[in-house]
Amino acid sequence: MRRLSPAERRLWRAFSSGAWVDLREGDKELDDPAQAHRWGREREVRAEVIAALLLGAVERTPGQVPGVRLAGARVVGALDLSGASIDATLYLLNCHLAEPVDLSDATAKGVRLRGCELARFKGSRMKVDGLFELDGSAVHAGVRLDNARVEGQCRLSRTTLTAPPPRTTTSESAHGDVREPEDNAGDTMHEWALWAGGLSVGGGAFLRGLRAHGGLRLIGGDFPGGLYLERAHVGAINADFMTAGTAELSAGFRADGTIRMRGARVDGVLSFDRAELRAAGRVLHLSHMQADEVIMRPDVIEGGVNFGYSRFGVLLDSPEAYPDAVQLNGLTYESLRGSWTLTERLGWLCHDPDGYRPQPYEQLASWYRRIGHEPDARRVLLAKQRERRGTLRAPGRMWGRLLDLMVGYGYRSWLAGLWAVILLGAGTVIFGQVPPVQVDPDEVRTFNAFVYSLDLLVPVSVFEVRGAYEPAGWTAWVAWTLVVSGWVLATALIAGATRVLRPAPGA
Repeated sequence: MRRLSPAERRLWRAFSSGAWVDLREGDKELDDPAQAHRWGREREVRAEVIAALLLGAVERTPGQVPGVRLAGARVVGALDLSGASIDATLYLLNCHLAEPVDLSDATAKGVRLRGCELARFKGSRMKVDGLFELDGSAVHAGVRLDNARVEGQCRLSRTTLTAPPPRTTTSESAHGDVREPEDNAGDTMHEWALWAGGLSVGGGAFLRGLRAHGGLRLIGGDFPGGLYLERAHVGAINADFMTAGTAELSAGFRADGTIRMRGARVDGVLSFDRAELRAAGRVLHLSHMQADEVIMRPDVIEGGVNFGYSRFGVLLDSPEAYPDAVQLNGLTYESLRGSWTLTERLGWLCHDPDGYRPQPYEQLASWYRRIGHEPDARRVLLAKQRERRGTLRAPGRMWGRLLDLMVGYGYRSWLAGLWAVILLGAGTVIFGQVPPVQVDPDEVRTFNAFVYSLDLLVPVSVFEVRGAYEPAGWTAWVAWTLVVSGWVLATALIAGATRVLRPAPGA
């Protein structure tokens, strides 16, 4: 290593005790790392010097905690610590690093780059025993944390991330540099500002106020301490198969692409409260996931929602949360919360782009039954039969309409009584005005229009009046109508009762 500069000598001497080396001038505007081009050479520190210190170039002093604590420096060169075992803390504050920082496969006590300007950060398979922090920093070609493990907190609050540029199609870049082998992670890497599939964070991932020019790739991530994205503005999110203690995509969170959490598990609350969600097509893909509670009350939402085959403990939502298609087939929940009318809930079930599915109706009816709202449950099941009717062929639709008209598919059996009263009244009036002719004139009988109409209406003759009289003229049509109506009502009642009394699936 060539001769140390004055700033590097200060850092070298301070390392053993972990003392701060502050090269800032006290001018907030000038000390902004984005203005590093205005800094003099006195604020330059070579990356190889920092690496040498962290890799043991200075003997540790007993009783002291070593560390690199450097503020306001322009770090020259790439800080390559890949594969290293670092027993000292790295803490850079308001520094400018024009070339990548690489901690791939490294093990470190703590890594903090706070308020810095970075070309890129690479931490694939990195292990950090304490805190990993990029708070307030700007990273211009993406952050890689795939399969990294952070035992403490992961802090990217108020950080600005920009996705890396698209890769070239040849093995060399446009500048002739050989492409790094680790970049062979997929042709879509340029879409993701944070590439962190398999990231594990024990103490909580805090990304509040994050600005990501690109998406967040968190497939298979593990966040038992929670994932916090309040006030963050991001592109798409892919968090398939993620596990988290809680996930707060709320309180000013904004996404301009699809949020995927297929197969994810959230042991606490998944919240979209007061969020802004926009995407062309599907905005939320939350199928096959589990969550103790889901809060669906965004301020703005544009696009479809997929809850298919998921399991929620509590779903707190509002009708405004579903302006477009919503897929509900297979969704189960223990409780629904929110200010909904039954009509609005039925409309919610009709938003499925795949058309009629029986399970969402059965699930909603089951919930109404559990809370003691049996009439509402029956209305839901009636709506289910009406929707199902549209999937049948013409004969089935005709029979369904008749069942609906007569007895409301068995869920409105009182309709049969109403029809019976109407028909019985009409028959009584008509046969009272135009009595039928007695078949056997020698038999002594007293005609009663009400009893005669009732005997016609009941499928099996009860009073034995039907066969004793022959309707006269056009009243024969009335008699036949009563007979046919009686059989239809009886059949509809039996069919409806069979449907109502049939055990529900899983009962």
